[in-house]
Amino acid sequence: MNLLSKFVAAAVLAMVSPASAFAQYAPSTVHSVSMRGAVVHAARGRIVVCVGTADGAHAGQELSVYRVSQSQHSPKGRPTFRRTPVGTVRIDLVLGEHFANASVISGTAKLNDIVELRRP
Repeated sequence: MNLLSKFVAAAVLAMVSPASAFAQYAPSTVHSVSMRGAVVHAARGRIVVCVGTADGAHAGQELSVYRVSQSQHSPKGRPTFRRTPVGTVRIDLVLGEHFANASVISGTAKLNDIVELRRP
């Protein structure tokens, strides 16, 4: 199993967790996001995101891109993480239930970045 396959499997498992599991950490985010995934391929100008027809994706949708970074440990010794907005992508072609080709329309998108479509 190659590295990309392992990442895709881990991303899919993470996304099928019940929304209630996320609610304790960020209740306002869980209810305002209608689609969320990750950049699973980013090379030579091609971006593939882990969102598809099963998520309600269609060509033309614009997704915000966020990069996650680990901050210094909190006073209780737990790592803390920060999401930084880094760009926007547009879905060009939905590749099925779980994936779509996308183009960067502003900023950057790198492997493992988070993509989200927010409800209006």
